[in-house]
Amino acid sequence: MRHTWVSSLGGPLVVVPRSALTLWDGGDEGDYGRACAVDGYLGLVAVGQQRALVLGDEPTLTTYLPAERLFLRWAAAYEEADLVSAARRAVRDGVEWDAGEDVRWVVDGPVVLFDSVWPGADLEPDNHLVVDLLPGTYRVRATYRVDGDNWMVLVQLQPVP
Repeated sequence: MRHTWVSSLGGPLVVVPRSALTLWDGGDEGDYGRACAVDGYLGLVAVGQQRALVLGDEPTLTTYLPAERLFLRWAAAYEEADLVSAARRAVRDGVEWDAGEDVRWVVDGPVVLFDSVWPGADLEPDNHLVVDLLPGTYRVRATYRVDGDNWMVLVQLQPVP
């Protein structure tokens, strides 16, 4: 695979600001439970003074495409290259985002994508991804998309001026 994909043990993935990473406790009764309570493709939960972005719905493989500012969630596809091409094509051609999947997310710099069940201070070595974001506010939108044999959830970050 060309991209780094993050997997889940069955629960949601979470994107936590690196500055608040050690505050994420994971675990069934803690932050993981709050992440599981998020309904839909995305939501926000507090972690210290920051907020974590929860990628909910299905525990699918997820990567980040920096040029598109896009979390790509692999629902079904035969080949990684085909899935990535379909996602890029969708963004280029214009995506109809789900009306109820739209949040504002403020970050203070880089963020880390990982399985929400793990404590942030003890991430799986080969199952997380650092995303270099500039500090600021982002509009985060999501949708489910089918392009032939490629089924995906797209979660895009758009800087808010």
